[in-house]
Amino acid sequence: MPAVIQAAVEGRTDAAIARKLIAHVGAEPGWVHGEQGKSHLKQYITGYNHAARHAPWLVLVDLDRDADCAPPLRQAWLAQPAPLLCLRVAVRETEAWLLADAEMLSRFLRVAQRKVPPDPESLPDPKQAIVNLTRASTCKDIRQDMVPREGSGRTVGPAYSTRLIEFVQDLWRPDIAANRADSLARAIRCLRRLMEASA
Repeated sequence: MPAVIQAAVEGRTDAAIARKLIAHVGAEPGWVHGEQGKSHLKQYITGYNHAARHAPWLVLVDLDRDADCAPPLRQAWLAQPAPLLCLRVAVRETEAWLLADAEMLSRFLRVAQRKVPPDPESLPDPKQAIVNLTRASTCKDIRQDMVPREGSGRTVGPAYSTRLIEFVQDLWRPDIAANRADSLARAIRCLRRLMEASA
């Protein structure tokens, strides 16, 4: 029987990514907690860490502009993680992990693959990069869903998360994406160690 790994994340798209990664390493996704933003996640990190003394947990957070790289952010959030806690930081947002599967993302967004940034973890704002890519989509529905309407004051379109969740569930390949996103490769390795520790 596969190990069950609980997760805690910032938002809806991250929840889909967490479930996909847990299944990718052969575990069973348990409850996904949070989905109420970064500050909420940080507020409860001690509780998740306490729970990880007894059962495996994945906590997924975006680096954003909070630090230059992942280790200082992990240290600031949690100095002593429990043995069964996998606290992973996406550089700089989980959208970079999706951009890293350029072939499938270009197919999903209906854009030329050459337009997908080749080094997604170097981007200052991967979410904005996906929105900008989508502006060139040949599919009107995808553009309307993911690109913010002019004058709306929003950074993304009305169904941005829904569309990305669809991509994650149906097309995204974590093993391929990990070749171009080191923080994703580290997250997968950490989950595999969790599997071994809880076997």
